[in-house]
Amino acid sequence: MTAYYRPPTYPATDVVPTAEGVEPLPVLVIGAGPVGLGVALGLVRRGIPVTAVEAGESVSFGSRAICLSRHSLEVSDRLGFGPELEKIVLPWTGGRTHHRDREVLHFQMPHGEHAARPPMVNVSQSEIEQVMVDALLEHPLATLHWSAEVTGLVQDEEAARVTLQTPFGERDLRARWVVAADGGRSTVRRLAGLRMQGTSYEGNYVIADIHWPSELPAERLVWFDAPSNPGSTIIMHRQPRDIWRIDYQLDAADDPAAETAEERIRDRITRHLTWLGSDVPWTLEWHGYYQARALALPDFVHGRVVFAGDAAHLVPIFGVRGLNSGMEDAETLVWQLAEVVRGRADASLLAAYSVERHAAWRQNVDNAGKSTLIMSPGTRGHRLTRDAVLALSADHPEFSHLLNPRQSSATHTHGSPLTWPAAADVPGMRPGDPLEDRRVRRRVPGAPAQETSLHAVRGHGFSVLVAGASPARAAEVVAATRRLADELAPEPVSAVIVPADTDADHPAGDIAGDVAVLDDPAGELAAAWGAEPGEMFVVRPDGQVLARTREPAMLDRVAPQLRAGTAPDPAAGQATGDALQRPVAVSADEAAREQVWLALSSGIDSVAGEGESGGSGVKAFLTRLAMVLGDRVGADEFARCLEMAARAR
Repeated sequence: MTAYYRPPTYPATDVVPTAEGVEPLPVLVIGAGPVGLGVALGLVRRGIPVTAVEAGESVSFGSRAICLSRHSLEVSDRLGFGPELEKIVLPWTGGRTHHRDREVLHFQMPHGEHAARPPMVNVSQSEIEQVMVDALLEHPLATLHWSAEVTGLVQDEEAARVTLQTPFGERDLRARWVVAADGGRSTVRRLAGLRMQGTSYEGNYVIADIHWPSELPAERLVWFDAPSNPGSTIIMHRQPRDIWRIDYQLDAADDPAAETAEERIRDRITRHLTWLGSDVPWTLEWHGYYQARALALPDFVHGRVVFAGDAAHLVPIFGVRGLNSGMEDAETLVWQLAEVVRGRADASLLAAYSVERHAAWRQNVDNAGKSTLIMSPGTRGHRLTRDAVLALSADHPEFSHLLNPRQSSATHTHGSPLTWPAAADVPGMRPGDPLEDRRVRRRVPGAPAQETSLHAVRGHGFSVLVAGASPARAAEVVAATRRLADELAPEPVSAVIVPADTDADHPAGDIAGDVAVLDDPAGELAAAWGAEPGEMFVVRPDGQVLARTREPAMLDRVAPQLRAGTAPDPAAGQATGDALQRPVAVSADEAAREQVWLALSSGIDSVAGEGESGGSGVKAFLTRLAMVLGDRVGADEFARCLEMAARAR
């Protein structure tokens, strides 16, 4: 008997139809995967009744998406299921990449001393969903129907009517808003007549979960041209309870039907574990198959239907952005849709959701696309340069950063219509940045300061942060925050005060429930935020910085802006996030090396279809390129480069 997780099944319950003339449901969620469940949990936590329907009779089976980022752990806390989830996850901080039998990269994800959570954790999607279902079933405002398959969709100006096929017969539900979170093969998307656009990459992967007691650490382990399976790329991730996820790439000539047969999967895995020196018995628990795709709907809002997660967009699996991006979708949609459902904001606010999350998809694709070009190069040019990088990296580690998987991190909202304008050279944290969670010390009257985290202090609603605040400024900020709370109620609003003098008495020292005072004697928070004394940051429920200002009176403009769905002066804001996007934290040499890799790949592809004689073709192109580069760098440097290339294995 293994420790593999097998979810319980749930009986079908009859769906009470919503007849014409009866008040429609506030929100109907289609799909009980992580994104649909996240939306439902976030809305009921805000007092909004939700009905969710799922075609299956249980949560998903198998690991599927297994890697959760620290940002997704923050999201799980704010949606109300974080503590239970963190009991079952396996943290990890880095990984190792090998070319054949040589290690060519050992990376560590950013994990500073102030980090409140590990950078990444592993647990099967099945178990994540079960934790979410358990939390949802406990909430009195939630209704979850299993074995209810969507077969029809009709919209009008007031509501959407969804037809369901259930064990009890056909049922119609009318809802003011429908959230389509029914996955990559979305039925709702098909019924709405919509198609995603983008790129499907070459490269097919088999995925398998095995139960295998092993002493290998919890790292991302990768082998290119693995000696156990020559020509194949193999990825291994440890999960809780001695479950291992193994992904391996098929050759373009392989027959997927034959390669996904259990006997063939067992053979490939056995060869690899044997090559690793293991004779420990193992069992195959689950297997699947995937291709890398980067596709999205042009718009995520269509009438009364809002698309989220894989129903709205697909990203390549490399860099683990699918589930993590879907959790961001859920949290962003929750607070914006809640404002619309409550009647406190116009439906145009949802246009901001579409703009923001489509831009987030593009950010994820830009990073995952580079990882995909390494993991599954789809052209001759990218394959030649990938193999060159692998050959060079063992002896010349300056090239190994090109192999980094660029793991998922929180996306920004610089180009959102909600984000307040900011100068491109503003220091530190600016509007549109995700607020980094940090370990902090909260002042407790009459007791020692309490160790906690910044996001735990600010809660799951809006918050106003101020660093280096004098007593007078703190009082102004608290007063302005409470005015904002009156405007945004019932959405929670809190104030977080970092005093200029931590030892002094403070007007917020008696600390009402919506005000927190932090000890920061060394001024680390102000430095991290790039804040001048008394400067304020308005943070949205999803952790994105909405505004940065020195004037407490400016907080009075936040609620009207949300109702209008635009920043105070959209003409002065960012038309796109590109111009203000902060550069990735890499050196100038690394950035240049990446550009060389991409440019060289494209250059080879531009001649890859030509013949190999008469001065054309790839060999001739590379020879001409070498001559030109040698002329530019000089004979001595060129000789050193030739020696380096010749030594590479």
